[in-house]
Amino acid sequence: MRETFTRCLEAEASRNPNLVLITGDLGFGVLFPFMEKYPERFINAGISEQAMMSMAAGMAMEGKTVVVYSIGNFPTLRCLEQIRNCCAYHEANVKIVCVGAGFVYGTLGMTHHATEDMSALRMLPGVTVYAPADAVQTEAVMQRFLTEPGVAYLRIGRGGEPMMSDPAAMAGYQTGKAVPYQEGTDAYILTAGGILPSAVQAAKLLADAGYSVGVTSFPTVKPMDEAYLASLCTKVKVLFTLEEHTIVGGFGGAVCEAVSGFAGERARVVRIGMPDIYSAIVGNQAYLVERYGLDGKSVAAKVQTVLEGKA
Repeated sequence: MRETFTRCLEAEASRNPNLVLITGDLGFGVLFPFMEKYPERFINAGISEQAMMSMAAGMAMEGKTVVVYSIGNFPTLRCLEQIRNCCAYHEANVKIVCVGAGFVYGTLGMTHHATEDMSALRMLPGVTVYAPADAVQTEAVMQRFLTEPGVAYLRIGRGGEPMMSDPAAMAGYQTGKAVPYQEGTDAYILTAGGILPSAVQAAKLLADAGYSVGVTSFPTVKPMDEAYLASLCTKVKVLFTLEEHTIVGGFGGAVCEAVSGFAGERARVVRIGMPDIYSAIVGNQAYLVERYGLDGKSVAAKVQTVLEGKA
């Protein structure tokens, strides 16, 4: 996803002379091509994320489109007040990028686990939240992310994610739309971000056990595709949300909020993600995903338990 992001960023910079990139003293390897092409539009703000976000807001208020790039929690939780007061309140044209969603930087410990960022950014009025699943979805949302007015948040992986999405299905992607991966008649697993492969694997395992479980990806977490969710509520009795993120206020919370407001039929929503804890465990992404039950086998077991009426 990261390489796709930088390629799309360079392409947009060639069209928009007001686009500026600010980084918090990192990412130089992947950002080097942009630095080389547009040195006058690249700023290293240093390890000073709060000042970096205020700077971005000021530049945006002067007509710039400002992209702020950092890893994990640093462009979100560390400077949340500046995002709220300086950017969101003024509807500034600031685009915030987190590379290293979820447990991507798992070996660096809980300070680098981005497991509350969607909750924090989703609560801010007027902030659009994108969580693409792979490079195909990243490319599809980038045009919207960089050109639609106001504050937007893009949550991506570090790179090397499996290509799960069909480019044809993502052509002309509109902000706020869900992307069905496969249909089902017993239940659906809904995902946000790079955890989509776990959902697909779980659906295959469940099919072997005799269950028809659909899978849908949500490249946009806010706004939520409520019309699509309403349609699923007329098809199945249970919706499972899966995220590499806390279940408190994140993607699962967004789905619960939407479904609870439906006047017609409602499906049960079961959230699968990080429980309301910090991970004191250090390990790579694959290890931590499995440790917290977010791998395909664990997800399939959870879904089957619910469908059998045991949970």
